[in-house]
Amino acid sequence: MAKILDLVAQPRTVSGTGAVKRLRNSGSTPAVVYGRKVAPLNVQVDTKTFTKILQGSASDNILVSLKLNSGEQLALVQEVQHDHLKGGITHVDFHAIAMDEEIHAEVPVEIVGEAPGLKFGGLVEAIHHTLEVRCLPKDLPEHITVDVSSLELGKAVHVGEIKFPEGVRPKLAADVVVVMCEEPKVEVEPEPAAAAAAPAAKAAAPAAKAAAAPAAKK
Repeated sequence: MAKILDLVAQPRTVSGTGAVKRLRNSGSTPAVVYGRKVAPLNVQVDTKTFTKILQGSASDNILVSLKLNSGEQLALVQEVQHDHLKGGITHVDFHAIAMDEEIHAEVPVEIVGEAPGLKFGGLVEAIHHTLEVRCLPKDLPEHITVDVSSLELGKAVHVGEIKFPEGVRPKLAADVVVVMCEEPKVEVEPEPAAAAAAPAAKAAAPAAKAAAAPAAKK
């Protein structure tokens, strides 16, 4: 299950391009906390600390316990904005949630095992690389395991066949294909008669054009 990590969030009073730039230069990242039951709150977090949290996470779904002046607030890292030219984090959105409030999250699929269909030239392919699930924050998994150790050639693993962790429910229907073992593609060679006719047709084409040229001049 996803770990809940502590993160200090201090109130942020500065705004505007210049002020925010100075804030980033001082080692802090501007952020905002919002939620269905929480009024939007502008905060700032330590850039190095938050970067370590991102780098140490095995999933895009990161739960943090924000240490605010008013107390603690459980939150999901909703969006992280980056400076794609200079690098670094420019802004963070935290979605405030409660321990007894069900959340929706996209969880990566992790394929384990060796499919028997591989021995016959099959290719295991993930149709869905992530699955949207519903659960309480404490039950949020880092990944959904899909075992393909019994996946035969031409067969598939459906949502209804996956063992989800306790308390976790998929949003997709049970008959949706998640992983399949595709059959090898066979290139069809042309039949002998068709193969022989092709060179003859190419040779006849110049002669036909030459015969048609005098007729066009008359």
